[in-house]
Amino acid sequence: MVTLLDIPLLSRGDVLARTPDAAYAVLADLDQPVYVVRDGDGVGLTGDGSVARRPGTAVLAAAGPLPPRQLGSAAYRRAHGVELAYQTGAMAHGLASAEMVVALARVGLLGSFGAAGLVSAKVDAGLATITREAPGRPFACNLIHSPSEPAMERSTVDLCLRYGVRCVEASAFLELTPEVVRYRALGLSAGADGRPQIAHQVIAKVSRTEVAQLFLRPAPAALLRGLVERGAITTEQARLAALVPMADDITAEADSGGHTDRRPMPVLLGEILRVRDEVCAGHGHAVRVGAAGGIGTPAAAAAAFAMGADYVVTGSINQACVESGQSDAVKRLLGAADVTDCDMAPSSDMFELGVDVQVLRRGTLFPSRARRLFELYRRHNGIDDIPVAERADLERTVFRRGLDAVWSDTVAYFSARDPEQIARAEGNPKRRMALVFRWYLGQSSGWAATGDPERAADYQVWCGAAMGACNAWLRGTPLEPVERRGVAALAQHVMRGAAYQSRLATLRAGGVTLPARCATYRPGVRP
Repeated sequence: MVTLLDIPLLSRGDVLARTPDAAYAVLADLDQPVYVVRDGDGVGLTGDGSVARRPGTAVLAAAGPLPPRQLGSAAYRRAHGVELAYQTGAMAHGLASAEMVVALARVGLLGSFGAAGLVSAKVDAGLATITREAPGRPFACNLIHSPSEPAMERSTVDLCLRYGVRCVEASAFLELTPEVVRYRALGLSAGADGRPQIAHQVIAKVSRTEVAQLFLRPAPAALLRGLVERGAITTEQARLAALVPMADDITAEADSGGHTDRRPMPVLLGEILRVRDEVCAGHGHAVRVGAAGGIGTPAAAAAAFAMGADYVVTGSINQACVESGQSDAVKRLLGAADVTDCDMAPSSDMFELGVDVQVLRRGTLFPSRARRLFELYRRHNGIDDIPVAERADLERTVFRRGLDAVWSDTVAYFSARDPEQIARAEGNPKRRMALVFRWYLGQSSGWAATGDPERAADYQVWCGAAMGACNAWLRGTPLEPVERRGVAALAQHVMRGAAYQSRLATLRAGGVTLPARCATYRPGVRP
C-alpha cells in the first residue's frame, strides 16, 4: 500500500508533487499520464515520464492520460456527431428548453428537447428555434408515450418530420406504438449494398427489460402492415424496418426524477446490458446502452462507465441551470435540495393507470395533495360521489375554485387539443373525475414553471436524488449558486470529473491511497 498523507513540502525546485494540493494538480491534468514515484525523499506524483525514469526513482503505480472524450463509446460519439458520450435527457413541458438544447448543440453535446406535455404550437416554436439557432448541430426531441392522448404523440412525430429531426428520445413507452414505428421507418432507405441506412435515430429510455426487448428488436410485422395499409410508410420502408432494431441506443433509466420505476442503477444497467447482449447476438446489429437516473456527480458518471455504459444521461441537475425553462423560484428550491428531499406522486399523463412520478418534496405540498386526489379517484365513481364536506375542502384548499368551473376549463382545453378526451368522458362520470383531477396535476407543473407566487404550495417539480448529490458536490465552488450553472459547463465538468475519478480508481487498484483533498474533482477550485 502506497500512502500520500502528511508528506512535507519539498523545496521550490523539486519537480515531484508531494502535497495534497500539488498532487491534485497533477491528477487533474487529464491529458498527461500520472506516475506515483518513490525517491530518496519519499513519495510523490508527476506527469513527466522523464522524471519518473530518472536514476534513484521507482514507479509504484501509474495511470495513463484520460481526457473526457475517451469515456464511453466512440461509436456513440460518431453516430450522433458529438464530442462527449453525454446527453441531457428531456424534461417535459419545455423544462428542457430550446435554449438549453441550443447551448449544448453549439459545443457538440446532445440535448433532448422537452416536447412532452407541450401543445403543438409550442413544440413547433421550440423546434424552429433549435434548427434556426444551431443549424446542422446534434440534438434530439422527446417523444413520450401518451396512451391517454395519442393525438399528442402523432403531432410530435409530424413536427419532427417537418423539421428534419434526426433523433428522438422515446420515453415512458409501455409498448411500441404506430407513431414511434412510423418515425423510425420513414428514415430508412437501402444503401448501395442493399443494407438499411438509418436517418432517423431512436434513443429508447427504459426501466424494464421487457420494454428494452421491444426496442432491441425490429418493429412488429402487424404494426408495419397497418402503417403500409393506411399509406403512412411504403412497402420498401416496411421491409427495411423488419431488418433493423427499433432503437440505436437504449438508455437504462434507474431511479430518477419524473417517470421512474426507482430501480437501482447497478441492478438495472447490468440487466439491460445482459438483455442487449442476448438479443443482439441473435440479429447481429449493435445497440448501445447508456445510463440515466442518479447521474448528478462525476463519481456517479464514472461508476456508470465502469459498469460498461456507452454514454451517460443527466436530468434533474439540468433543471436548475440558467437555460432551463424552469422558474427562478423553483431553481432556488432545487439548488437547496438534499438527496432526501424527493417523494412520489401520481402523474398527470398516466393518472388513471396509477403511475407515479418522482418530485421535489421540499417547499411544496404537491405530493400529498396529488396522492389525496388519486385516493378519491380510486374510492369514488364520480365527482358527485365525493362527500359534500370533502368536495368543499378540495375546492377551497387544492383547486381554489369550484369543480364545475374546472370542468369547463378542461372541456375548453381538450376541445382545442384532443377532442376525443371529452368524447370519452361523456356518460362516464369516473372518466370526467379523472380529467378534473388531472387539471390540478397539469396546472401544478405550470405554476412551478412560471413561478406563480400564489400557488407556491402546489408546485410540481420533477426531481430525483441526483439533484441533492450535485448540490453537495458543487458546494463551495463557483457553480454553487444556481445563477452560475450553465448547462454546457456543468456537462463538461461532470465528464471531466468522471475522467478524474476513473484515474483515481486505477491508482487505487494499484494500491495507492490518496489524501482526502484529492478524492473529488472540484470545478473551478484551484490548488
